[in-house]
Amino acid sequence: MTNTRKKVLVFKELPPDQLARLQAEHDVTVANPRLPEQAAAFHAALASAEGMIGSSYPVNEDLLAAAPHLKVISSVSVGVDNYALSALAARGIMLCHTPGVLTETTADTIFALIMATSRRLVELANHVRDGHWTHNVGESLFGWDVHGKTLGILGFGRIGQAVARRAALGFGMPVLYHSRRPVDMAKALPELAGKATHTPLDELLQRADIIAAVLPLSVQTRGLMGAREFGLMKPGAIFINGARGALVQEGALLNALNHGTLRAAGLDVFATEPLPMGSPLRRHPRVTALPHIGSATFETRHAMAVLATSNLLQALAGERPAAVFEATGS
Repeated sequence: MTNTRKKVLVFKELPPDQLARLQAEHDVTVANPRLPEQAAAFHAALASAEGMIGSSYPVNEDLLAAAPHLKVISSVSVGVDNYALSALAARGIMLCHTPGVLTETTADTIFALIMATSRRLVELANHVRDGHWTHNVGESLFGWDVHGKTLGILGFGRIGQAVARRAALGFGMPVLYHSRRPVDMAKALPELAGKATHTPLDELLQRADIIAAVLPLSVQTRGLMGAREFGLMKPGAIFINGARGALVQEGALLNALNHGTLRAAGLDVFATEPLPMGSPLRRHPRVTALPHIGSATFETRHAMAVLATSNLLQALAGERPAAVFEATGS
C-alpha cells in the first residue's frame, strides 16, 4: 500500500484540534522559527517539508531554496506580503490563504478605530484613569460626531464593503470608495446602491471627513499615502489604517499630524511591527494605536486556522483547496 503521509512543517502554533487533524494524516513537525529554542528544528525540517502552515514569518527565496520538496504553503492569514510570490510561482508551489472568515471581525476593528479616534475614547479613558476628571469636561476634550460624516474607503474588497455597510446603513455616512474598478451596486451590493460611490483617489482625499485604508499591499500600493496625499485631505480629516503599515509613509503621516491639517489617526498596522519603542507614533497625542488586532478574536482566529488546515490537507491530497491565493485577485 502506498504511503500517503507527507512531511508537514507547522511554523506557527495551531489550535490543538487543528494540529490533531494534521497529525492524523501526516508526519508533522512543529517548530516556530521566532523562538530561539525552536529555530534549529525549523531549519532542519525544511529539507524534507512537503507542506508548510503558519503565518507572520517571512518566507523568502533563501528559505524556499532550503525546502527542495515543498509543494504547498498554507498561510493562516489573508495578506501574503510575507511570501516571495515570484519564487513560489517559479517553483510551482501552491500558496493558500484565509479570505472571508475574518471579513466581519476586521471591519468591526476598523470601525471601532473610526469611533475611538473621532470621539477620543482612549485619550478620555486615560483622562479618567489618571485622575484628571475632577469636573465636567469642556471644549478642549470634546470629540467629533461620526454619524453623517463622509467616509472615504481606499480599497473595496470584502473588508472595504463590510466597513461601508456599517458606515452607510448604521451611521448614515455617505461613502466614497476608490478601487481599480467600480462595483455594480445594484447587482452586487443592492443595500449600498445610492449610498457608496466609486471616486478617483484625489477627489476622495479632498472630500472625505474620515479616510480608511483597507487595501492589500502590492507594488502599486506600497507608500501610497505620502506627503502629497495627506496634503490633499481636508482640514480636520481623520486617517485610519487597518490594512498594512507599508501603505503609509510614516514620516509624511507624522508631518501631517504635527504641521498639516490632519486631526488624528487611528492605526492598527505599522511599517515595523511590533512598533519600535522609539517610534513617535507610540505616544503621539493624536494617534490611537492598536497592536495589529484586526482579526484577533477567539472565534475568528480559530476559523482562520480551520480554513488554513483544510487548505493544506486538500492540497496534499491532490485536491483543489478552498482558498488558493490568486495574484490577479489580490
